Amino acid sequence: MIETEELLNIKEASNWATEYLGKTVTTSNISYLIQYGRIKKIGVNGTTQISKQELINYYNSYKEHRELFWKDQLGNDLNWALSFDQYREAETTKHVHRLHPYKGKFIPQLVEYFLDEHTDKFKKEIYFNKGDIVLDPFSGSGTTMVQSCELGMHAIGIDVSAFNTLIGNCKVSKYNLSDVQTEINRITKAFKEFLSNSFTLEFEEKLLRSLYDFNGKYFPVPEYKYKLERGEIDESQYGAEKEKEFLSIYYELVKEYSIKLRQDKADIFLDKWYLQPVREEMDFVFGEIKKINNAETKKIISVILSRTIRSCRATTHADLTTLLEPITATYYCAKHGKICKPLFSIFKWWDTYTNDTLKRLAEFDKLRTNTFQICLTGDSRTTDIFKELEKKNQAFVELATKQKIKGIFSSPPYVGLIDYHEQHAYAYDLFGFERKDDLEIGPLFKGQGREAKQSYIQGISDVLNNCKKYLVEDYNIFLVANDKYNIYPVIAENVEMQIVNQYKRPVLNRTEKDKGAYAEIIFHLKKK
Repeated sequence: MIETEELLNIKEASNWATEYLGKTVTTSNISYLIQYGRIKKIGVNGTTQISKQELINYYNSYKEHRELFWKDQLGNDLNWALSFDQYREAETTKHVHRLHPYKGKFIPQLVEYFLDEHTDKFKKEIYFNKGDIVLDPFSGSGTTMVQSCELGMHAIGIDVSAFNTLIGNCKVSKYNLSDVQTEINRITKAFKEFLSNSFTLEFEEKLLRSLYDFNGKYFPVPEYKYKLERGEIDESQYGAEKEKEFLSIYYELVKEYSIKLRQDKADIFLDKWYLQPVREEMDFVFGEIKKINNAETKKIISVILSRTIRSCRATTHADLTTLLEPITATYYCAKHGKICKPLFSIFKWWDTYTNDTLKRLAEFDKLRTNTFQICLTGDSRTTDIFKELEKKNQAFVELATKQKIKGIFSSPPYVGLIDYHEQHAYAYDLFGFERKDDLEIGPLFKGQGREAKQSYIQGISDVLNNCKKYLVEDYNIFLVANDKYNIYPVIAENVEMQIVNQYKRPVLNRTEKDKGAYAEIIFHLKKK
């Protein structure tokens, strides 16, 4: 029996854990640990309490040993200060940084560390100052541009993906927020009218009620998860049994409401990975977006729709990043420990993301500086940066031509890790962007063999050789890479640069399932 003085309520646990870990632990964080069976819920006089000792045991699993474990795995040259472990997820995805999901992006604190004007025992010099121009030739989702704007610097991004360019430019664009809100209201009103003529929402509401009752009976929270954590239930067998049991309820509802699950064809991503009701809704909303007159408003609301439909693909929660096979029925979800369902409507996510986007744009408006940021669509190996910039902004190109670019902060693609176009295949289908997969450097589909590595070395070398023509004489280049093949010394030699410093940082994975030690290097290059 646990004595009363050893028990904490959720608020007390939050305060204690915040002090113990040296970073904010919210009541929601504590509730998560209870819900997912990490710690046991103890009911005392109708309130939820937990054992302080169990919390200590849980946090000690990484608090005291995590840094030592990682250094043991990755070497004592690991710079733990660059882990930014003190920041909560809300801070590493602050304001516009979470306007749209994107694989492979770095956190804004890493960019800030090297661009801002502070020095410490690791960063002994200031490399960039307010008013400088920063270049990111692998702009991705635009993190470097956003942080440059926040720090009072100008920035130019380049990306071969038209969709990446759209995301990056939408993050740094200045909006008439009143117009954005007005158009969102108009589209949402029309969307509701569209839904009133279908049975989709009524079907989904009845399905959710059935799931709530079923899951409450067979997968009670937090008892079920707690038993799983301790091996008291055979999850595979039990989950399969209950999945089969609920399917009869599900198909009765599908029949009752005449819900069409699959589309008539599966030729493109939008045909294959979305249920028929979802496809009809996204086409309707996109049709309404096309009616918008203001170009900037149209772009940001298009990004909201893209973010929405990404969350509505017909896949299990466990396969969101891998997309194994489309799913059209309810299933046992190991991630949530209950029976889950595919999505039949985008309305909930549309409503959530429109509100979230407006909030984030307003937050960034208070931080942004009166500086230039533009992302160009093009191949960084061959793009004439100032010529392309001239087509976009005459004042910016005049400034850039006069003072030139101070340096680069970028995270090049890794060898054979991500297909950057394919991760947003839904958006290319919907918006009709031209794909340039063949111009990607180091894509997943080329693998990690000898030929792929040689092609990668040549590609990154060509980018740096092209970009350095636009840099000041005493430039500073920072490239974030996981160089497990020792490629970057070869690249530096190819472009007549020297690696003057290397910062090895742990990349702390936030998911419970992947705690493997992983590091990346920030290479600091200068002219030989």
